Amino acid sequence: MFHFRALLKAVCVTAAMTSVAGTAAAQIFKGETAGVGDPVHTMFVAFANQAATADVNIQVNAGQTLTRSMLKGAKGDIDFFSTVPSLVNLMAGQARMYEKVDGAPELAKNIRAIIGFKAGAYHPVTLAGSGIETWGDIKGKTVFTGPPAGSASATSEALIKIVTGYVAGEDYTAVRLSWGEGYAALADGKIDMMVRPAEIGSANIERFGLSGEFRVLSIPDDKVASEEMQALFGRPGRGMLQFDGDVYKGQLTEGEITALGFTQFVGTHAGVSDDVVYAATKAFWDNLDQVHATAFFLKDVTHETAFTSVNVPLHPGAIRYYEEAGVAIPDALRPGS
Repeated sequence: MFHFRALLKAVCVTAAMTSVAGTAAAQIFKGETAGVGDPVHTMFVAFANQAATADVNIQVNAGQTLTRSMLKGAKGDIDFFSTVPSLVNLMAGQARMYEKVDGAPELAKNIRAIIGFKAGAYHPVTLAGSGIETWGDIKGKTVFTGPPAGSASATSEALIKIVTGYVAGEDYTAVRLSWGEGYAALADGKIDMMVRPAEIGSANIERFGLSGEFRVLSIPDDKVASEEMQALFGRPGRGMLQFDGDVYKGQLTEGEITALGFTQFVGTHAGVSDDVVYAATKAFWDNLDQVHATAFFLKDVTHETAFTSVNVPLHPGAIRYYEEAGVAIPDALRPGS
């Protein structure tokens, strides 16, 4: 017997499911990352571009300070963000820039990771003719160390102090500007040196060699083994990195350059749907060839490096993908561990 009511109910259920699926596909997720030209920006945009192929549409707001982006992510004000492993510990300990944030330790528990990656190295850059050829020459000079609200400036100043003993504001003038202003200030001769985290082979660093010559100062061998430098290398998201100075045209430091390396991860928060994060994660890895073609440094992004310096639990949606792909997940990265 034909049951009209049963048919009507089935049609209504199907329509409702279609409506939910359509809404999910049409939803715009908020994402924040650093400025254009930054390796963090490059990686985040690569992630967002591949996520879009799975109908996870992330509106990327670039040029943001990562300390603030992670806080907004922890609060659920944005859905995806770039961040620094060391910032997690600062938020969890309600320290420094998070000192006055109510409930910072609890907010830190909301952060979830998707992919970790090796981003690059801190480049202490000075132009030929600046009077700076060695670290000791920094004394009395003006040095751009990073943005006012970020963690990079503190790291740059710590690096200088370990190598030289110089204290910012006493032995040299530390200038804190936005990243774009820092580049412009060095190019215009308004500062003597810039310490800039960047990928190896960065076009932004390379441009100083297109119209002249410049130096990237290498960490001296006798400082590498020091207790203070090893402690800096051992911080979350940090490490020693070496590269050939010839990677940059016009770069004057000969041979291998020893630098402070840094890592990052693409994050989200616990409230984002498992299905959404799974779809975005899977799309990223399924299209890894396109990701590798985006930038030279992204060729190091593999399943083997997926959890580089990640120090928060993975999102369950990401875990689902990694388990399906047969990627071994450290127990410490599972929620509740």
